[in-house]
Order: sequence, then C-alpha cells, then structure tokens
Amino acid sequence: MSLAPVLAEKTATELPVAEGREAYRALAFRRKLLLAGFAAALLLCFLVDLMLGPARYSMGEVVDALLSPSTAPAAVRVVIWDIRLPVALMAVVTGAALAIAGAQMQTVLNNPLASPFTLGSFGAALALVFGVAIVPFAIDYVVPLNAFIMAMGASLLIHMLSQRRDVTTETVVLLGIALVFTFNALLALLQFFASEQALGAVVFWMMGSLTKASWHKLAITSAVLLFCLPLFARRAWALTTLRLGDEKAASFGIDVKRLRLETMLLVALLASVPVAFVGTIGFIGLVGPHIARMLIGEDQRFFLPASALAGAALLSASSVVSKSLIPGLIFPISVVTALVGVPFFFSLILTSRRRSW
Repeated sequence: MSLAPVLAEKTATELPVAEGREAYRALAFRRKLLLAGFAAALLLCFLVDLMLGPARYSMGEVVDALLSPSTAPAAVRVVIWDIRLPVALMAVVTGAALAIAGAQMQTVLNNPLASPFTLGSFGAALALVFGVAIVPFAIDYVVPLNAFIMAMGASLLIHMLSQRRDVTTETVVLLGIALVFTFNALLALLQFFASEQALGAVVFWMMGSLTKASWHKLAITSAVLLFCLPLFARRAWALTTLRLGDEKAASFGIDVKRLRLETMLLVALLASVPVAFVGTIGFIGLVGPHIARMLIGEDQRFFLPASALAGAALLSASSVVSKSLIPGLIFPISVVTALVGVPFFFSLILTSRRRSW
C-alpha cells in the first residue's frame, strides 16, 4: 500500500497550522517594532524636554551632561540634573501611570470613555483648602493620602453598585458620570469657601503643573508604578480574556468579580498618587490607551507596555509644547495635553481602518 495519500493528507493538515504560526510570529514582530517606535518617540521627547527652558542647550550638551556629568560644565550640569531632570522624568512616570490606569479602567468597565484623572480630586482639594487630613497622623503626606482614599472610595462604590444583578454596563457608565459631576460640584463649593491663597493653590493644582516636581515626589510616584506594573503583568491573560465578556472569562476559570475589584484598587492607587503631586492632568489616561489599542490590539502582553509608552510620550511632548508656545512662560500642562492630543487622537480615529471597540 502506498504511503503517498497518507503523507499528502498529513501535509495538508499541518499546512494551516504552520501558516498560523508564521502569521502569529509576523504579528508579534510587528507589535515589537511598534513598541520600539513608541520607545524611540519617548526618548526623543524626553531629550528635547531637557533641552528647552530659559537657557537652551543642544542635544549634544544634554547627552554629555547625562552620560558624563563630571566632565560637563558646572552650569549645564546643575540645570540638567537639579532642575530639569526631575521634571522631565516626572512627565514620563506620570504619563505612564495615568495611561496604564486608564487602560485597565477601560478594560474592566468595558467603557471606552473611562478615564482616571478625576479620581481623588476632591480629597486633595480638601487638604489644600481646609487642611483636612482623612488620615490625621500622616500630615506630611496629607494631599496624596486624601487623594488616594477618595479615589479608593469612588472605585469601591462603583464596584459595589456594578455587582447588582439589574445593573448593566450602561448603568455603570452613568454612575461614573454622576460621580464626576458630584465631585466637580463639591470642588466648586470648596473654591467658593476657600481663602484667596487657598483658591490660588486649588486652581493651580486643577490646571496641572510639572514645575513642582522633585526627586522625592518622583521616587514615590515611580515606586507606585513599579509596584503596580508586575501585578498587572501577572494578570495579562485574565485581563485580555475579560475583553471577550464576563461569561467567556468565567468559562476559563477566571474570578471576574475579584479581578475587577483588584484592578480598580490598583487603578485608584496608580492614578491618585501622581495626580496628588502634579495636579489633575486630563486626556492622557483616555487617549494613551486608545492609541495603543488601535496600533497594538487587545493582547495585554503588548497593550500594557504600549499604553505606558504612549502615555509617557504624550505627556513628555506636552511638556515640550508648554515651554515652546511663549518663551519664558510655561503653560498649564492639562491645557497643553488637550491641545497636543485631541488633533492627534482625531487623526488616528479618522485614518483607522478597523474598529477597536
């Protein structure tokens, strides 16, 4: 009996498998190239951010001061390391944190408009206006702790209400919108009763500013980001599966309720700490994940780092623009994020050939 028919059938069966593997390798390689492109854009924005200021330096001077500070001129070294570097790094870390928080909030709530930048605003304003500390013994960290506790409370409230049987995704979205308007009204009430000095602090904080960044604040924000990143990475498969729907995710053995709760708590932590230090910065947590999703897809192994890089690059680019519009004047960063990001976001939506939601 000839083996030719058997071999031909085996070859025909293995051919689609081999083609599928090759297509996946090509897709993974494309995604890695896009991640490299995000990283290159971020590096360029970061270096340009260090170049700009009252005293402008060339790219070569900045690189020399970073790589060989001992041989760089004293004035350049002091300006780069002591003044500009904490601000530039804070833009990178804050952008990454807000984008990751926005990405995971959109994933667990199944809401493309979810954004974390309003979480904790009222708690931080309480400290700025009246000096109210929700945790009385932590006076030195009253603003970030207030922001975190209020953000955590808002997240837990949304989570608890979403667990009711009669609550739909649209209801959860409406609950989030109601909370946003409630906190905005409370913020307006605080501003009405605030003193002139406190009012100026609240307005300045609500506009967002990177100019008060310091190595200490940068270390705390970076520690929070480094704490949350591995936890999200460990849940990458479960979060990717969650995009298929709750029933599908549960069929794979995923505890959907626990996953949502843990993710919302991490999002609250990740969003509240940088916001407490640099003020409310909108748009990054909304657009950064959308850019990553349009170009990378829903696979959290690539989507998570892409969101972080996109958010960091957007905020770093916004920092560059804030210094460039009028020489000697730094615009509020939250205003600039909208000016930089909205046209770019619209262009991506209009040129995209596939629906992401």
